[in-house]
Amino acid sequence: METFTSSAGIRIPRIIYGTAWKKADTARLVTAALLQGFHGIDTACQPKHYEESGVGEGLATAARNGATRTHLYLQTKFTPLSGHDPQRIPYDPQASIAEQVAQSFEASLRNLRTGRLDCLVLHSPLPTLALTHEAWQAMEARVDSGHVGQLGISNCYQLRQFQSLYAAARIKPAVLQNRFCAETRYDPEIRAFCRENGVIYQSFWTLTANPHILSHRTVMALAEKYQRTTAQILFRYLTQVGVAPLTGTRSEAHMREDLAIFEFELTEPEQAQVTALLH
Repeated sequence: METFTSSAGIRIPRIIYGTAWKKADTARLVTAALLQGFHGIDTACQPKHYEESGVGEGLATAARNGATRTHLYLQTKFTPLSGHDPQRIPYDPQASIAEQVAQSFEASLRNLRTGRLDCLVLHSPLPTLALTHEAWQAMEARVDSGHVGQLGISNCYQLRQFQSLYAAARIKPAVLQNRFCAETRYDPEIRAFCRENGVIYQSFWTLTANPHILSHRTVMALAEKYQRTTAQILFRYLTQVGVAPLTGTRSEAHMREDLAIFEFELTEPEQAQVTALLH
């Protein structure tokens, strides 16, 4: 599996299996992804959209069936109060933000059956910069304790907001995970800032949000040339320009196709052709 290395010195697979919306199928699909060859798993302590305990079950089952955890990259998220179903909050909503982070993280360790995570991601900025910094400082404490390797943030679409967090943080963000879509113009300024600072940009909704890219004649022609699917062309393009896409496929055949993107390589002119579509 090809990897990126973040500014924190942690190797991140260039394609990651995402576990949102899997519900009761989470354990089975995580096991399948690992046995197919994935080495990166993304989840969150957010019962509204993730079955984090199912991820832990899937990891354990895969390990019993020969999938080693030696090179596994595992990341989860602290989700602020606004991102939760009010009936299913995994921490005390009346507690301080620092305590909410601590309780959420302890729940993640239990759910995932581990004592350490490669990355802890802030699921979204909080309503004010001060509150975001408060949560970030609590996350930094998890790194200080040796229980987390690096930190990241998700759903952060304003460059100035990300730069403010980056400037104020004692432990700098090493990951930024955003929806990859036309509505944000595919984050060109944010991705440039990430490249300049060793921050690994992870994309989600990469296929779902881009049927117009997948059906474009440029991508279809490349798929024909390389005898690949259009999804493989887009994923391969992203890995070559410094983006680590998440894939949430439920199909084992598609899992194998996603992992096979490293069997071919787009030329620089071909990369430029795809880049021209991202406006």
